[in-house]
Amino acid sequence: MRKPGYRFALFATLLAVVVVLLGAYTRLTHAGLGCPDWPGCYGFIGVPMSEHKQVLAETRFPDAPVEVAKGWYEMIHRYFAGALGLVILGLAVQALRQRGVPGQPLKLPLLLLALVTLQAAFGMWTVTLKLWPQVVTAHLLGGFATLSLLFLLTLRLAALPPLAVAVSTRLRALAAVGLLVVVGQIALGGWVSSNYAAVACVDLPTCHGEWWPAMDFANGFHLTQHIGPNYLGGQLDSDARTAIHMTHRLGAVLVTVVLLLLAWRLRAAGLSRLAGLLLAALALQVSLGISNVVLHLPLLVAVAHNAGGAALLLCLVLSNYCLNRAPQPLSNLAAARTGTEHFAPATSR
Repeated sequence: MRKPGYRFALFATLLAVVVVLLGAYTRLTHAGLGCPDWPGCYGFIGVPMSEHKQVLAETRFPDAPVEVAKGWYEMIHRYFAGALGLVILGLAVQALRQRGVPGQPLKLPLLLLALVTLQAAFGMWTVTLKLWPQVVTAHLLGGFATLSLLFLLTLRLAALPPLAVAVSTRLRALAAVGLLVVVGQIALGGWVSSNYAAVACVDLPTCHGEWWPAMDFANGFHLTQHIGPNYLGGQLDSDARTAIHMTHRLGAVLVTVVLLLLAWRLRAAGLSRLAGLLLAALALQVSLGISNVVLHLPLLVAVAHNAGGAALLLCLVLSNYCLNRAPQPLSNLAAARTGTEHFAPATSR
């Protein structure tokens, strides 16, 4: 039987998907500073539309002319993010009320409430620090973390039966490694986006016609960039952006190898559905990544690439959740039992 709050958690997960995609759209349309203040827009609740309000807005922020379309991209993202925050607050309140029910999650909803509060702060700093890459990347990771934890909460409230297939400790460890490399690749993708390095290389499989072009890793991954300049459009030179882009490509190769191995091991363990789901998400994401380079970052493909990253991450969350609840192989249990018997005192007949 599903536990109380399942539908609420599922709704929150779907809403988190929308927020992540709206965030990607806002970032990719260069609308991160569509409103130069926070939480309002030029001091208004919404984007100033009338001529009088626009004149007042430009008086307040003379260095940020009003761009209505970009302002609305930013504000719609904020409205949905705010709604998600209220939904997560509702989940936390419900968890507190249900804390006496056996098996009802409590720590996870409270962790989500803390995380979404931190996300609101990162959203503010994204604007006030003028798209500082460190904050933008952290904000993106926070969004993916919120989505993942909401999905995990939904799985726990769904009360799914454990797998009937026994899985080895090695397979569980491989799934955990797969999750880590995907999170690392998402972080690299955020760094690519926040430093505007997505089109630093426009050819495949080489970059600028070379297998190993000129790259500046020191500046590309210089994590103590100064706070103060406007980072809209990026501040790095070509070699630094190339280093970031190429690192993301190499990360994609590593992710592909690890997940192909994981899918093979899942299939060998009799978990063909999990393996197929993982392979489909991986194939889609690799195809979208290649399309971004070949087609020079079309907006819809770039947003879909963010969605593909989210889908791949959720596949890994699902895989780890299922594997960690599966029974151990009989050989492991027998070995543990034998070890116990070995140290038991002998008895005479």
